[in-house]
Amino acid sequence: MGGCALFPADSHWYASVADLPVHPSSDDWVAAIGVDATVHPDFGSGSFEGGPIGIPVTLVDDRVPDVAVTFDFADESDPGPYPIPEDALIEGGPDADGDRHVLLVDTDACTLHELYDARPTDGTAWTAGSGAIFDLASNALRPDGWTSADAAGLPILPGLVRFEEVQAGVVDHAIRMTAPRTDRSWIWPARHQAGAADDPTLPPMGAWFRLDPTIDPTDFPAQARPIVVALQTHGAILADNGSAWFISGVPDDRWDNDALRALRDIPGDRFVAVDTAGLLVDPDSGAARGPGSPSGRQSSRLSGASRIETAVAISRAQFPEGADTVYLARADNTVDAVAGGVLTDGPILLVPQCGQLPAVVAEEIARLDPSRVVALGGTGAVCDTILEDARTA
Repeated sequence: MGGCALFPADSHWYASVADLPVHPSSDDWVAAIGVDATVHPDFGSGSFEGGPIGIPVTLVDDRVPDVAVTFDFADESDPGPYPIPEDALIEGGPDADGDRHVLLVDTDACTLHELYDARPTDGTAWTAGSGAIFDLASNALRPDGWTSADAAGLPILPGLVRFEEVQAGVVDHAIRMTAPRTDRSWIWPARHQAGAADDPTLPPMGAWFRLDPTIDPTDFPAQARPIVVALQTHGAILADNGSAWFISGVPDDRWDNDALRALRDIPGDRFVAVDTAGLLVDPDSGAARGPGSPSGRQSSRLSGASRIETAVAISRAQFPEGADTVYLARADNTVDAVAGGVLTDGPILLVPQCGQLPAVVAEEIARLDPSRVVALGGTGAVCDTILEDARTA
């Protein structure tokens, strides 16, 4: 984001939980959150009660002056100062009564600054309930027992669904979620609790939930599919008290709220809590190993909601700065794509044999800005209409 990676590649946020065992307390924790309650995307386009829908992010650089912040929970907050511009985005808007999170990414220092219940007091100072500063190049966790801008003591930003990810066809990280009542305990990777009772049938902060892999992502609208895949592959981490199965994201006017609303068809009983012991490298580190990998090597997936979107995800990962050449291969018969695997000067994007060029492919070609587009195979593999649409994308 802004040229900064959101934590190292082996961060627990990027770990796959697809093959982790079910936690012994899974049934209790899912029941406590609600088996009939459904997934609710707590983000979208437009506004609600005068503010954006979701948790916004403000990008800053070293030209933004540092500001003093006074904290209610100063003993568990990083003192700062914090680079807060005058136009910093506040969750819910400037007049909100809710959590009022402020998330700041310093794109020069590659640091993340997060505040809870943030309020400007004058032109030079702010107050907040709590605050945390994270080095985006580090897997270091908060001191054990410390909060952050979130009840679990975790950073908020890496768990947010962002429109750009969905547009590219892949959400490659765990998603932040909330639950109505939690135990007064926490488990890795969380560092803090805000529980309602000492009750082991309630989920602790840091509980990690995985969506049923038999749910077919293609049954959902395009904007919802990568989110379904992410919940199946990377899961959702319980990070705060709130409504049942609410998942968090960044507001964006490009969200299709009707498409996101389709996620509400997923009930809580399609989730299980997973046992993350196999991911743990060090209890004081957010680094994760791949399941069953004592070497500490991470295993993960680079995927999309379809093979076409997977090819786009690979393209974005391997050619982040664009490419001079883009190759097209037929999606439903990948012989040409396999044969073209020796080509290294540009990505191979998958397309239908004929018809309409998928929007996600057109957007990726525009991002790559190639000087030429090459179809692999004859017109029986990729027709001239598709090739011309790709050339002009």
